[in-house]
Amino acid sequence: MDQTTPAFTPILLGSDFNAYGMARTLYEIYGKPVKTFAEVNLAPTRYSKIVDMEFIDGFAEDPVWFETMLKLKERYKDAEGPVILIACGDGYAELISRHKAELEDVFVCPYIDYDLIKKLNDKVSFYEMCEKFDMPYPGTRVITKEMYDNHEEIDQPFEYPVALKAANSVEWLDVHFEGRKKAFTIQNEAELKDIIAKSYDNGYKSEMILQDFIPGDDSNMRTLNAYVGKDHKVKLMCLGHPILEDPAPAAIGNYVAIMPEYNDTIYDQIQHFLESINYTGFANFDMKYDHRDKQYKLFDMNIRQGRSSFFVSLNGYKLADWVIQDYAYDSLSDKEALRANKDTNNYFLWLGVNPSTFEKYAKESEVTDHAISLIKEGRWGSTFWYGKDKNPKRYALYKWAMHNYAVSFKKYFVAK
Repeated sequence: MDQTTPAFTPILLGSDFNAYGMARTLYEIYGKPVKTFAEVNLAPTRYSKIVDMEFIDGFAEDPVWFETMLKLKERYKDAEGPVILIACGDGYAELISRHKAELEDVFVCPYIDYDLIKKLNDKVSFYEMCEKFDMPYPGTRVITKEMYDNHEEIDQPFEYPVALKAANSVEWLDVHFEGRKKAFTIQNEAELKDIIAKSYDNGYKSEMILQDFIPGDDSNMRTLNAYVGKDHKVKLMCLGHPILEDPAPAAIGNYVAIMPEYNDTIYDQIQHFLESINYTGFANFDMKYDHRDKQYKLFDMNIRQGRSSFFVSLNGYKLADWVIQDYAYDSLSDKEALRANKDTNNYFLWLGVNPSTFEKYAKESEVTDHAISLIKEGRWGSTFWYGKDKNPKRYALYKWAMHNYAVSFKKYFVAK
């Protein structure tokens, strides 16, 4: 990409691993701390010199978010070059989209319209779109609060175990009860009724998604990060092969080891879908390979880059810079979609845990063997531990996190 630097200002919203990974990528390229706003000071961005953090109480929701953004408009209205908003969480992406019309006289808001965001963020309407575009997804039954309130018998058409999750991932963030998870693997009817009751009794209002459970361990998962330009054409797709996930109940679905992978079938499907709906900006898809019918089945779509998306930058594709190239450099208009990871000789393993934890718990397979060989060659990295941002406090945080992962795996990990 062209590196003749014009004036521009990226602004990250969030303080999690996603935010730190995006900031790290931009810092590596441009050498400047990245302005970042968030509600709370999460560990990944704590004690860092590569993020210029400001924390605002209540910033994760309206009205505080919008009131703050109006003040930031005044601060940045005379900035030289584009001021580009980059959401690092589902809620922030929705907020930018909802208020895009009031913001884009000062900020670049590389997000689709709010009505489409709501359809894609809601799993029920997302699966309807999968049907329309012939993209495989697991067999699904929708459960509503009305059904629960009316004591309707749940028609469960699948064999146990089944998967159960909230259709509205943003609303689910505010629902709390003992045993709450991002997604549940339900073993019997009694457990199914118990979780449905706890969900609706504790304030959840949207649909629950009951699904056919796709058998197999973490190594059957795939994750894809994409960037779609302002011309609504896909510019980058990077597929990852997760081979280990966090086993803690509250963190199910969070990957801790990803190998790059190349797959034209998946790339064809995702590119056709994104361009058909006139998408723009970052996107992240999670899917699982079903050995029963040899298809990759989509679980969901995030209107942002993934939590573990630094694996894209680690493998040389500098994810955060695509939006800069698009809006600051205007250099992507003639670019065809880059389909990442074709050259297996250039692979780097991304880890969210220590190599020792990975080697102890990852299932034996060819891809795991490849990953271990990359560790031995030094061809691996993590999001958090960055050579240009090391200090004693971040080192202590890193050691604390790695210790907690080791404890968590020992307590919760179950081989599949």
